[in-house]
Amino acid sequence: MAAPNKIRVMISSRCLDEISFKGKRASLSDVRKALKVDLEKKQLLGSELFDVWINEDAPPAPGTDDSWEACMRQVRNADIILVLYNGVSGWAESSGEIGICHAELQTALAETPGKIRLIELPLAKSLPENTARDAKFQLFVSAQALFRGAKANDGDEAIAMAEQALREAVVDLARLGVREASRGKFYAGAALNWSRLDYDSRRKATIAVLRESFPASGAKIIGDNLVVCDLSGFQVLWVCDSVPAGMSVGRAREMVGQPFLKDYQKASLLQTKVIGPVHLIACQKSVTESQSMNLLGFPDATIVSAPFGIYLADNVQKIQIVLIKECRDPTSTNLGLQRFMAWLRQTGEETLLAQRAKARKQIVKAMAAVL
Repeated sequence: MAAPNKIRVMISSRCLDEISFKGKRASLSDVRKALKVDLEKKQLLGSELFDVWINEDAPPAPGTDDSWEACMRQVRNADIILVLYNGVSGWAESSGEIGICHAELQTALAETPGKIRLIELPLAKSLPENTARDAKFQLFVSAQALFRGAKANDGDEAIAMAEQALREAVVDLARLGVREASRGKFYAGAALNWSRLDYDSRRKATIAVLRESFPASGAKIIGDNLVVCDLSGFQVLWVCDSVPAGMSVGRAREMVGQPFLKDYQKASLLQTKVIGPVHLIACQKSVTESQSMNLLGFPDATIVSAPFGIYLADNVQKIQIVLIKECRDPTSTNLGLQRFMAWLRQTGEETLLAQRAKARKQIVKAMAAVL
């Protein structure tokens, strides 16, 4: 019988820095080794579940790899990355470069942010020659706004929190995999049913899915295409719409037009804590940056291309548009919205979106007052 597949886990952290562990001072390497042993003992249905990589006991890398590249390859290959963060960026090949811990986290965030779980430890003291490098690392981590939970005060708490974080990561990735698999093929099932619809019916069906996808997060539907959802302590007004074909199809694209030009019509809905609006547009097929700029009408804006699609933010008029790509059926549409919401939380853009929406509310009310 073939050996069962295991979930690949990488532990990223400093090795030599000291921390309290089992009632005495120990190195982070001791904590990492203990965590590896604990995790690799875990079983599911009689089989070990995790294959944990730490550089202390890794086999020699190929002669074509240096130590840096070997670590980056492990980052890319890992299914889940546990980051034990103490503010120290790690070794670098020359002064002025970022440290290895910084590079591992940056690489993981750039490629697959959903597989990262960060456990915060007490900040370690920087060596004089590494102060600038460590400060850069700490600033980078703060800017990512990664959810950390409670801080681990010692190695024992770090192991307990890491195991809890790993459990949650396995559940999250399993659910994401189920949703991804549920999408099926675009030429069969629900996607085929949507393809049979005319543009107007497909647009209405897609908007209905977007509208119904919000309430699971405690949102409130207030119209056929309007949803109010809590974000960073504010109630954000979302205007849902859909391009029912490719963005290159003029008739389909014109059904949406430039929806922000009618924002003033929503002014009466922007009461007390309600801010916005933010436009959420489901695109049946892919969408490019140039197509999104054409929709906005000018290129001078924040344009982020991400796995869910494209996020547009005009920092002058505070217009915000989210273009969810590949909305071929209810499952892919729901998944795209969830990916966008996860991206907001993981990157800290959630707070900035709310700030822009708050400013947009004032602009919209001023427009409504003179029109």
